[in-house]
Order: sequence, then C-alpha cells, then structure tokens
Amino acid sequence: MKRSIGLLALALTVLLFGFTTPAPAQSSPAKGTVIIPESSQPHPGSISTNVEIFMPDAVEPGSYPPGENPASLACVYNLVKQTKGCPTSSTYFPSGGANAIAVTEIDANPDAASDIAAFAKAFGYPTPNLQIVCVPSGYTCHSNADTGWDLETSLDIEYSFSMAPKATIYLVEDSSDDGNAPFTAVQEAASLVAAAGGGEVSNSWIYYGEFDGETSYDKYFQENTVVFFAASGDGGAGVGYPCTSPDVVCAGGTQINRNGSGNFTSESGWSGAGGGDSIYEKRPTWQNVIKKIVKGYRGTPDISADSSTSSAVAIYCETYCGGWCEVAGTSVASPTLAGIVNAAGTFNTSSTAENTELYKEYGVTGHNYKKLFRDITTGGNGYGCKTGWDFCSGIGSDLTYKGK
Repeated sequence: MKRSIGLLALALTVLLFGFTTPAPAQSSPAKGTVIIPESSQPHPGSISTNVEIFMPDAVEPGSYPPGENPASLACVYNLVKQTKGCPTSSTYFPSGGANAIAVTEIDANPDAASDIAAFAKAFGYPTPNLQIVCVPSGYTCHSNADTGWDLETSLDIEYSFSMAPKATIYLVEDSSDDGNAPFTAVQEAASLVAAAGGGEVSNSWIYYGEFDGETSYDKYFQENTVVFFAASGDGGAGVGYPCTSPDVVCAGGTQINRNGSGNFTSESGWSGAGGGDSIYEKRPTWQNVIKKIVKGYRGTPDISADSSTSSAVAIYCETYCGGWCEVAGTSVASPTLAGIVNAAGTFNTSSTAENTELYKEYGVTGHNYKKLFRDITTGGNGYGCKTGWDFCSGIGSDLTYKGK
C-alpha cells in the first residue's frame, strides 16, 4: 500500500514466544536471539515497522509469557493496592475508566475482537467494550495479519483497555491510499472520543525524524475534549512526528528492573526510547519551566512508561504470535499512559491542558513532584537520565493518578 508522507515506523519491539496456554508468569526474561525482520528495515518512501522478534533458547511447553502485565505495571506505578515487591504475579488490576479511548492503526487486525477478549479473560477483566471503525468512510479495511501492524493493534487495544477497563475502546483502522494516512484515522478517532464525552487518543506510529511542513499537520491533534498521546520512538536519542507536536503528550520509554526474586527494585531510562528537541516545532508555553534545557524548541518526551525489551509486556495476538507473546517499545508506553490518564478521571479539554497540568506539577508546585512522579535518574537513551526533566524520560513516570 502506498503512503506518500515520510517514513512511518511502528514504535514497537516484539519478543515473540508464540504461547497459547496461560500459566503463572516468571520473574526474569528468557535468554535467546533477537531477529530484525525485513519489515523493520526502513526504505525511502515506504512504511516500515520497527519490529524485533525474540526467539528464546528454551521454553517450557505451555508456559505463560514471563513479561510485565497490567497488574505488575499498576503496582509499579502505584495505581492499585500494593503487592509487596510488585512481582509479575501481582493480582490487583486497574478497575476504573470512563468515556472513551481510541487507538489509530494502519489496516485491520481480523482477530482484534477475539484477541482482546482472550487477554481480558486471562487477567480476569470484564468483557471489553471494543468498537471497530474503518476509515475513510466507504473503504474496506485490508487485513494487516502477519505484518506487525496486527501485533501493534492487539497491543494498543489491550493496554489502553487494561488500564481503564470501564472506558469504551475505539479501534480506528485506516486503509486509505492517499497521503493523509494515518491522519484520517486520527481525525475520526478524535471525533468518536469527543462524542463519547471526552477522553484520549493513542498513536503508537511515528515518522522517522521530522519533515518540513510537519507543523501543518498539528491541526489533526487539536480536537476539543480530547488528549492525544504519541510514542517517542525506539531508535534512542532522536525525535519523530507526531511526538514533536505541541498538541500531543509525547510518551517516552523506561525499563523496569527486578532482582533475582522477581521483585521490583527500580525504574531506569530505556536505551531505545526516543527523545530530543524538535527542529521545527517551537517551545510551547507549558515548557517554559524547562526553557534552559530545550531552548526555543519543543522538547520530548513529556512523560514515560515501561517500554524496554528487558521488561516487555505480555499480550495476546493470534495472527502474529499464534497466541501469547511479549512486546516492548514506546508503543507500550503510549496506550498505557492514555489508559492511566483516562482512569485518573480529570478529562482535560486538550493535550495542551494535559501537558499544562503535568508541567505545573513538575515546576510551579514542585513540592508535589516526587509524590506524583518517579524521577528517572539512571540509564539513558543517548541522553543521560538526570535529576528532573531530561531528554531521556521527560518528567519521569507516573506515581498514582493524581496530577494526571
């Protein structure tokens, strides 16, 4: 399928296990080999994924993916009743959410509904309210099975839902052949969320680098009552659109660290997470508090969440994985953060309002900062993680629903 605007990449890394039968999660990642498929090789003028496949050296038949999951993430981010050590066997899951969250994808995962149903059942969630929409109107969305977009789709709907299970999840699939893809999906997603009373739109795709004229596309992220999230990318230090837009919340990536007993010990910056200054987008007023760092341009990311290949998350995707697998990348962070903000219940009127709230808690009311966010001070993505805001993890990661 032809796409005429830039190079588009999934901000996604995949650890493929292909399991189909759930069993208790393990505490440490398996040893194995990472394979970069051809679909992840960028070609000028075409869309690329950013997918890595992890083939484990040895796997016990019928074992459950050993990765992070909604309960362990909710524990690490202090969103639920705490389980000592926040192991991957944590049993307290998020239960809130309202209105709607939409995710935007290229083409259609034919098993999206059954994938999220299997995911929800495995973790004891109620039946998801998933609504699937194909755009543009009148098009038939082509199957994205076994392309990497099917995996992206399953990840996005499952982790936005798992953080806010009471929200309606809109899956907006774009099969248009013109240069407006995937902005047609963004526009439809925003309209659906606004009609539902407000909420979030998560975009886990990213254009490699930036492009002249990108500011003219900011208009797609300005729907009233909608907060837009975008993944910062998986190439380490560097930026891409739409994360550089001042009209989105840019989601960066971290790594969850555990000891030999599987207990959470710390969170650090992920080496693959995108971050840096835009060369086209001017510094928004809500970043004035960090103007000494970003100078006159939009700095990214804003806030971060688990994305590392060393702390990948369990998802269910029949077409790509044959069932259960583990994935990583800032494609995890974007829907996760969208779900957390939805469940926080404030429903800001725009991404600008959401970022204003985040940066106010960081700067103006700085005494609350370490109560509401985890400052990521170790690790790096080419930029070192430092005390306070940085190009490694932005403000840091969530702690509680307050201030979001």
